[in-house]
Amino acid sequence: MKKNIRTLLVSAVSALTLGSSLFAQTKLLNVSYDPTRELYEEINQAFAADYQAKHGQKPELQQSHGGSSKQARSVIDGLSADVVTLALGADITAIEKAGLIDAGWQAELPFNSSPYTSTIVFLVRKGNPKGVSGWADLIKPDIKVITPNPKTSGGARWNFLAAWGYAAGVAGRDLGDSAQLEAAVKAGKDATAFPVETNAAAREFVTKLFKNVPVLDTGARGSTVTFAQKNVGDVLITWENEAYLALAEYGKDKFEIVNPSVSILAEPPVAIVDKNVDSKGTRAVAEAYLKWLYTPEAQDIIGANYYRPRDTAALKKHAGNLPPIKLFTIDEVFGGWGRAQGAFFSEGGVFDQIYKTNQ
Repeated sequence: MKKNIRTLLVSAVSALTLGSSLFAQTKLLNVSYDPTRELYEEINQAFAADYQAKHGQKPELQQSHGGSSKQARSVIDGLSADVVTLALGADITAIEKAGLIDAGWQAELPFNSSPYTSTIVFLVRKGNPKGVSGWADLIKPDIKVITPNPKTSGGARWNFLAAWGYAAGVAGRDLGDSAQLEAAVKAGKDATAFPVETNAAAREFVTKLFKNVPVLDTGARGSTVTFAQKNVGDVLITWENEAYLALAEYGKDKFEIVNPSVSILAEPPVAIVDKNVDSKGTRAVAEAYLKWLYTPEAQDIIGANYYRPRDTAALKKHAGNLPPIKLFTIDEVFGGWGRAQGAFFSEGGVFDQIYKTNQ
């Protein structure tokens, strides 16, 4: 009898342990950058339903959001992310260098593990009272510009490089002539054709721009709140999707979007945090989650949330909200994220020098 009771107890404990293990295997933490809250809330609901229909288990999906570089640092310091969906490749590379992500992660999924693209635009107050039409207007002395801190925010780094690339492309000529940059890109000029980080015209332009920045929030969403809710500034430099969300949340009667004639192509990447999924037993569901981002259903959700889908049908469906903008890439102008990160955003880099000058 005692033996039977012990057997039953062992069986019950084993069942509980197995149930707990199965639950843990389908519980994911997605550590993402600031503006993607709404996107992944919708993605997670749809993925969970799809996964349950196929596998009989409903995964529990959790989200964490903040400035991209700050989020990367949190993962390195112990935040147990299963997947990271960050604003720029350099942040995922930092996690890789910390030994948490295996080398070659960008080759694991299509389009260098970037399921969508985006770009940088301007949000202004209704009626555009300061007459902002392009980058050149942002250095006028009566303009207050809102942008996050490039030391903590991936979006801010895209903002910074979009402005720098614009000014470097015109090489000190008429700062309103963005055709100069387009011509340079079409001619195949890259970071070695004109040394971007030492370009005097770009440095002067971006220095003037940051003189017009009254506050640096840690992330893109914080800057949106500063501009739209706290009513600070004349123009917000921001992600395209964030600008549209501001219109939806705060009212089209209060703000409008200005598309610059030229901007940067942003390709936010995603990756599995290998060390964490292997220790937690979540690799299968993590892989399914990231692969699902490329499905037609997910790509339609991406387009509906004002990101630019990779899927051509989804992109065509949402083209009305995603107008064509002349875009240059970080590889063409800056020689890739590895070079840009070191030159502009490392300790004592170009941004630190500019910010110190403006103090």
